[in-house]
Amino acid sequence: MKTTDNLAAYEEKKQRLIASLKQHAAPEIRLGKDTSNLFRERKSMSGPGLNVRDFNKVIRVVPEEGFVEVEGMTPYVDLTRECLKFDVMPTVVPQLKSITIGGAATGIGIESSSFKYGLVHETIKEMDVLLADGSSLTCTPYNEHKRLFLGFPNTYGTLGYALKLKLKVVPVKPYVRLTHIRHHDAASYFADIDKRCKEDIDFIDGTIFGPGEYYLTVGEFTDSAPYTSDYTYKNIYYLSIRERQSDYLSVGDYIWRWDTDWFWCSRYFFAHNPVVRRFLGTKRLNSVTYTKLMHWNRKYKISHYFNLLLGFHSEAVIQDVEIPLARCPEFLDFYFNTIKFTPIWICPLRPLDNNAKFPLYPLDPDILYVNFGFWNVIKSREKTAPGYYNRLVEQKVQELGGMKSLYSDAYYSLQKFWEIYNQEEYLHLKNLYDPKGQFKDLYAKCVQHE
Repeated sequence: MKTTDNLAAYEEKKQRLIASLKQHAAPEIRLGKDTSNLFRERKSMSGPGLNVRDFNKVIRVVPEEGFVEVEGMTPYVDLTRECLKFDVMPTVVPQLKSITIGGAATGIGIESSSFKYGLVHETIKEMDVLLADGSSLTCTPYNEHKRLFLGFPNTYGTLGYALKLKLKVVPVKPYVRLTHIRHHDAASYFADIDKRCKEDIDFIDGTIFGPGEYYLTVGEFTDSAPYTSDYTYKNIYYLSIRERQSDYLSVGDYIWRWDTDWFWCSRYFFAHNPVVRRFLGTKRLNSVTYTKLMHWNRKYKISHYFNLLLGFHSEAVIQDVEIPLARCPEFLDFYFNTIKFTPIWICPLRPLDNNAKFPLYPLDPDILYVNFGFWNVIKSREKTAPGYYNRLVEQKVQELGGMKSLYSDAYYSLQKFWEIYNQEEYLHLKNLYDPKGQFKDLYAKCVQHE
C-alpha cells in the first residue's frame, strides 16, 4: 500500500471539499451519499448535498502499531478486506458490509467483540472532522478538541462529518471455532453470559428463538480447522445455530456471517426460498440489496398499503437497545408480553474504563450491558396510536436504566429526549462547532425526521 500517495490523495480531496463548502455556503448542510443504514424516514433533501462519496479509501494499515487509517465513507467490507491482508482486523466490526466507518463513529456500532473492546467509537484513536464553516479539526481524546471527540458519537452528522479516522486493529488467526450453547431459561442464560465475558474468548453473541430457547455463540480464533462451513449462498447461518453444537468458519466468513441474510430479515424478501435464493445469487444475497429494497418499500409504503388491503394495521419495530445485565430478565418478560416476535439478537458489551466518557451515549463502565436487536413489523386488526409499540420499548428501556440508539424511529417528547441524551453538553458542542445551526439539531433529525 502506497501510504504517502494515499495520504496525499486524501488531503487533495479534503481541500477540494472545503473549497466547495465555502464557495457554496448554504443555510442548511446535508450529506450527499448513496447508501444509508438508518431505519427512520427523512424529509426530502433540497439540492445535491455535501458530496463526500469519494472519501472511501483505506489509507494505511500499520499492524505493528495496532491501527488502520481510513476515510470516513469507506464501507466496513472494504476496510476489513484490506486489514485481513495484514492478518489484523478492526477490534469491532459491525455486522453489515454496507455500514461505513464514519457512520458507525457518529452512530452506535457494536459486534460480538464488544464485550472486550466496547462500542465502535471506543476503538477510535483520532478523527478529522469537517465542520459547517469549512474548517477541519483533528480530534483525539487528549488534544484541545477532546470535547468534540468525546461528544461526536450518537450525533448522526449534526455536529460535523468524520472525513478520516484512525482506529485500533488486533491480530487474527485464519479460522474461528464456534460453540453454540443452549439454555432453557433466562436466568441461567444471562448468568452464563456474565461468566463467559470474564473468560479468555474472542467473540460472544446470542440468538433467542423464543421463551425457553436461548442460544449463546462463543467464538475463538484457531490456526487450523477440520472443515469450514459456507453461509454465503445455499446455507443460512442463523438456522445452523439450532442444528449444530460446533462449527468452523474462515475469519472473513465469521465477520460477515450475518450479512448474507441480514441476520434473518432476508426472509421478509422471500430469500429463504431456494428458487429466490438461486435467482439472487451470491452477488445479491447481502445487506446492500436488502437495504435498497427496504428503502424502496419505505418510500412507496408498499407493504403498508398491502397490509391495509388485508385488514391489518402495522407498525415497524426496528430497534437496538442496551440493557444492564441484571435487568435483562425483566426486559425479556416485557418483550415476550408485548413485542413478541423472534428471533432476537443478543450481544453483550462493556464500555471501556479508560476515563474517556462519551456524554451523549452514557454507559457505566462498571456494568456489563446486553444489546437486544429486534427487527420486524407488528400487525393487528385493531388500530393503535402511531408508534405505540416503539413507545413502550422506549419507556421500558429508560425504566431499566438502559439506552436506545437512534438509527431507527424514536418517539420521545422533546423534554424526555434531552433528559436522556444530555442536552446541556450537546448544546455546548453545537454552539462551539455549529453556531449558525447549519447542521440539523439532533432531536429534529432523529425524532422529527428532518
